[in-house]
Amino acid sequence: MSALDTAMYTLHLVFGGVWAGSVVFVTLGVLPTARDGTANAEPLRAVIERLRWVSRTSALVLFASGGHMAGQLYTVESLTGSPRGHLVLSMVALWLALAALVEIGSSKLAGGFDQMKVRQPARDARPFFLAGSVVAALLLVVGGLLASGFS
Repeated sequence: MSALDTAMYTLHLVFGGVWAGSVVFVTLGVLPTARDGTANAEPLRAVIERLRWVSRTSALVLFASGGHMAGQLYTVESLTGSPRGHLVLSMVALWLALAALVEIGSSKLAGGFDQMKVRQPARDARPFFLAGSVVAALLLVVGGLLASGFS
């Protein structure tokens, strides 16, 4: 394995874990405080902006590193005709879903910040973050299957 391949695998794992963990943390740690009114809009704005930054950066890094790995390991035939290839394609679909869910959920939450509202926007954002947390967990499971040599 080349140094570039090692770097791509490392970036992929680190950014995937940070992205998944960030989404789960916001879902389980931040949203409940917003829903019960404990969190104020300004600190919550900073958290959601940071989540957006982590999400967007992670999506780009995962696209680049995953594209490199797929280009090194798979052909079109092996992506569409093997169990490992199907896992890779599933990971791409989950990656797109997670990016969309975080963008929608954070937009719903941020929609109330200018009016200094957090309770209702947090309720509106909750389903998207819950779904995002499930998708994040599934991404980690699929990644684990691929890393374990599942075929």
